[in-house]
Amino acid sequence: MLIQRVSRARVSVGGEVAGEISGGLLAFIGVAAGDQKADTDYLVNKMVNLRIFADADSKFNLSLLDVKGELLLVSQFTLIADTRKGRRPSFTDAAPPDVAEFMFNEFAAEARKTGVKVETGKFQAHMHVELVNDGPVTIMIDSGERLRARG
Repeated sequence: MLIQRVSRARVSVGGEVAGEISGGLLAFIGVAAGDQKADTDYLVNKMVNLRIFADADSKFNLSLLDVKGELLLVSQFTLIADTRKGRRPSFTDAAPPDVAEFMFNEFAAEARKTGVKVETGKFQAHMHVELVNDGPVTIMIDSGERLRARG
């Protein structure tokens, strides 16, 4: 998952706005083969509680929940690209579309349970994403971190 702190973001499909937020986080979600509900739970919890918003002293001390920010989720299988060989990325590690769509919808449902306003793009559509990155702040979060942190 790649998150960006934004002052505004919007995703359009075919010229129509599918999702739009006024401020908070834009999250690009890549679902890999083998991802499970535990990955979704970890990522949602990490994302909404990550202290990447500035407090009165301009220090990263506030989370999305603290600032009552909004969330725009965009499915993006290209995050799972393997570029180690050749010049064309391979997407063999990405989950099949039906699994990825189910996991993306589960992710959105879990995010909504936190009380955050959640908007989404459209799964498997050609989307145009517009954003104003605030900071800029862009952070990659891998659900595999939850397993490495234990060992």
